[in-house]
Amino acid sequence: MPAVTIRPAAEADLPAITVIYDREVRHGTATFELTPPDLAEMTRRFRALVDGGFPYLAAQLDGKVIGYAYAGPYRPRPAYRFTVENSVYLAPQVHRQGIGSQLLQRLIDDCVTRNYRQMIAVIGDSANAGSIGLHSRAGFQMIGTHPDVGFKFGRWLDTVMMQRALGEGAATVPTNGGETGR
Repeated sequence: MPAVTIRPAAEADLPAITVIYDREVRHGTATFELTPPDLAEMTRRFRALVDGGFPYLAAQLDGKVIGYAYAGPYRPRPAYRFTVENSVYLAPQVHRQGIGSQLLQRLIDDCVTRNYRQMIAVIGDSANAGSIGLHSRAGFQMIGTHPDVGFKFGRWLDTVMMQRALGEGAATVPTNGGETGR
């Protein structure tokens, strides 16, 4: 396994992150976006997540960003405030080298530290064995499939839903829980 540095992402990483995501939008089915967002839009998204207190990580190898992962709100209503949705993207030349697992594990750890209790993976394309396997190895359980909900590259695509508890999960009420939101 290559010696990779996993660290909080910075705005200086966004050009490389934008290139990684651009390729997935244009050629992959992990995302259902059809038009790649430009650097300005990726910067806006990055700031919204970081300013919202969510973890956003970069994987660096030999001084170059080769992957990233982040957690964001699962849904906007306040009752979902302890549940996050995760995303993990890698440059194609580093697939199947354990880097996605390193990113996801660090993301899970960061979310536990921030008192999140559930993590949801919404995986584009039920044929995305790499992402399904990555999440399974990280302790996610299959919770369902939405068949034929996206149309990309001239074909219908499913989304696969996976979930794992974080920290104490639903076993206790979070200390900053209450009913008032964050």
